[in-house]
Amino acid sequence: MSACAILLGLLGAQHVPPDPPAHVMEDMSTERMIELMQMEDDAPYGKLLLDQLEWREVGDEDAQVWELDAWYGGDYNKIWFETEGDRIDGETAGRVELMWDRIISRYWSLQTGVRHDFGPGPARTWLDLGIQGVAPYFFEVDAAIYVGEQGRTAARFSGEYDMLITQQLILQPEIEVRLYGTDDPENGIGSGLSNVEVGLRLRYEIRREIAPYVGLHWERKFGRTAEFAREDGIDASELAIVVGLHAWF
Repeated sequence: MSACAILLGLLGAQHVPPDPPAHVMEDMSTERMIELMQMEDDAPYGKLLLDQLEWREVGDEDAQVWELDAWYGGDYNKIWFETEGDRIDGETAGRVELMWDRIISRYWSLQTGVRHDFGPGPARTWLDLGIQGVAPYFFEVDAAIYVGEQGRTAARFSGEYDMLITQQLILQPEIEVRLYGTDDPENGIGSGLSNVEVGLRLRYEIRREIAPYVGLHWERKFGRTAEFAREDGIDASELAIVVGLHAWF
């Protein structure tokens, strides 16, 4: 017997049931009940993540760089949009991807769709198949393979990790690796391992949605891609200081 019940017994108090409801709830549809109780757990939702909007110095030129993700859908199926690129000396280059995202396990989703590369050279379009999720120890992983026109193939892998120094100060190491199956001289791309990019950014979350950052970015070209770069007077390896903004809505 609980202490409360013993106390009530000693005081001689008796349990008095509440009055029955004055108004009996009428019959209603499931949709109406969800609307009244605001408990729809499969409602669609969306997010816009501006992961990087930053300034770098590439060679002797200023570069503006972006990396953005946006999605809309339910818990299991979403429409996913992804883009990244840069603008250097008045020329813009990058990629956009439109994909279907399907949850396949607690921490992983499968993505498939279309990728389009644009820039000073000829545009390229690819079909893509990828996987995205959180590896053990909370490493965020994004990996994909691509099949393009004229038998072209490519692969991309990226990983990043948030290290909380404080609740607002976060250090984020990041790596991205790109590979191609064939040479594409018109776009300065060689077969095999093409590029490796490594970044280290320190951001301060003014609030969760807004965080300016500073950091370092290192990029190294390999093989034929490095040869194409040198022929155009571009260094195969570059280290840059970056200043930017991370935000989501």
